[in-house]
Amino acid sequence: MKSLRHAIVPAALLFCGALSCTPSFADDPSAAPVRQPGMWQQHKYDFQFFGFTTTYSCDGLADKLKVLLIAAGARADSKSRPGACSQQFGRPDKFASATLTFYTLAPLATTPGAAGPRVDGIWRPVSLAPRTPRELAIGDCELVEQFRDKVLPMFTTRNIDSNVTCVPHQESGSLINLKFESFTAAPAKP
Repeated sequence: MKSLRHAIVPAALLFCGALSCTPSFADDPSAAPVRQPGMWQQHKYDFQFFGFTTTYSCDGLADKLKVLLIAAGARADSKSRPGACSQQFGRPDKFASATLTFYTLAPLATTPGAAGPRVDGIWRPVSLAPRTPRELAIGDCELVEQFRDKVLPMFTTRNIDSNVTCVPHQESGSLINLKFESFTAAPAKP
């Protein structure tokens, strides 16, 4: 038994060295993420959705966009209001739009000379996939794709892994798997 242990440990170390195994925050729950100072930045954007597979009402589009904003790390008081629509309230509209007003956190290092209150920030992993967040479905593929291209650049992000493939006019074959780290407000200290 002792000789087996002597063979397994070096093999595991060799395997780990070949794959560049490094401990992550998830591996060590006692390791706290590094806090760094940041500052809130306001963004306003008129989002015009254009898709082939799913049609949203303007209020439905606004609701989905608010979910995506909060999931990506925007401040909780983000606003997503229905835009001017050609259809009645609650009815699908090929030209659905929404007006977004939201705040994202930026590290002070990227905002020299900025004035305002400072907030502790951390890098938080974010994953967008069907049912993550719960309100997201495979039919929202084109919306996630447009959110990634138009709105996500307003966030401070890193390590973006975009595996989003949308097949027009059908859900089968579409894939939503968008992962990134977002600079967000750190949880309050106890």
